Amino acid sequence: MTDRKLQTAVQGVRGRLEVPGDKSISHRAVMLGSIADGDTYIKGILDSDDVRSTLGAMADMGVEAEWHDQDVIVHGRPLTALEEPSHALNMGNSGTSTRLLMGLLANQPFPITYSGDASLSTRPLGRVIDPLGKMGARYVATNQRLPATKVPTQGLHGIHYRLPVASAQVKSALILAGLQAEGQTVITGPLATRDHTERMLQQFGVTITRDGQDIIVNPTTKLHATTIQVPGDISSAAFWLIAGLIVPNSQLTLTKVGINDTRTGILRLLQRMGAVITMANVVADGGEPYADLTVTTQGLQGIHINGDDVPTAVDEIPLLVLAATQALGDTVITGAQELHVKETDRIATVTTQLNKLGANIEAREDGFVVHGGTPLRVAEPTTVDSCGDHRIGMMLAIAALITDGEVTLAKAEAVSVSYPSFFADLERVVAE
Repeated sequence: MTDRKLQTAVQGVRGRLEVPGDKSISHRAVMLGSIADGDTYIKGILDSDDVRSTLGAMADMGVEAEWHDQDVIVHGRPLTALEEPSHALNMGNSGTSTRLLMGLLANQPFPITYSGDASLSTRPLGRVIDPLGKMGARYVATNQRLPATKVPTQGLHGIHYRLPVASAQVKSALILAGLQAEGQTVITGPLATRDHTERMLQQFGVTITRDGQDIIVNPTTKLHATTIQVPGDISSAAFWLIAGLIVPNSQLTLTKVGINDTRTGILRLLQRMGAVITMANVVADGGEPYADLTVTTQGLQGIHINGDDVPTAVDEIPLLVLAATQALGDTVITGAQELHVKETDRIATVTTQLNKLGANIEAREDGFVVHGGTPLRVAEPTTVDSCGDHRIGMMLAIAALITDGEVTLAKAEAVSVSYPSFFADLERVVAE
């Protein structure tokens, strides 16, 4: 476990950054490329622990992939040609890998065991296991947690399933299983969630139909290899957007950031708080749209964020809490109970760790009350803890930039899950 002394009370963040490739899109490109006929070229893929977990799982079933700098070529093979793995598929810390692969591999005629690290093994999988069970896949797991074993499947059948909670991962798992099922699968969600799976299947030659809140999946396992351009991850860009807004004397430009509408909740919420973020060089010709984003230091206002806002900004809520500590007035966040079952209980962790730095945050069952206009300072050397959660670790490093005093981050290595170059990029933009 690595402790890292954080930069505090800096005089500005300035410059240009190209943030790493989108993690959600990278996972999906590897999975779909693995079952497509031919070679799929994935440009700008995120090289991180989580994406390596997906690549490793597919390799364990006979799929070959080659790295060429920041690109990967995946040599696809049909779903029916995947090989029985000789050991458990190690998901590391990746919830996305776990849930989506459980859908992708739901129809395999051999047993598959999924395992993960201590953090991932605490996260509930019932939301995926239950509907996949209705389709004909059966899992053996204690308390619906990892390790989980899928017993050999005798075929899947389509279902009409209503998602109890908006979740892109569960939706995607059911889409991937539905492609292999007999008959039509209809997934009804309470709210729109990120649509990377649907967009990418289109690039592989498969059309998923949306009718209102219904997603309609007709069976087909014929995917055609393609080239996928992975844009910069807006969830990674969000750390710099917040830094640019709250650190004095700042101006940052983030290049080629994904601006898919189902992921830009962070931009819309910051705009409601009064932020002006400019967008240039927009590219939207098929696949995923992206643009350059520029942000400067600005004053923010407290707002009310409710359950309708959360699905398109769920990963960025910890950062919004940090921004809210510097806003004028209070910010109330409700409908975010999903945060209890992330890499950590993010409601508890965000509240505890930011309050160590002088913030005034109240944890609620489904969110937060953040009392704004609160300077961050520590009277004596203080250690904050990522608790093994990559997004918490990076958020605390951004919080330290506006904190007076000496701050150390425990378990700093957690950031490598999604952004291995984060601290190098941080040093690059901190003004001397």
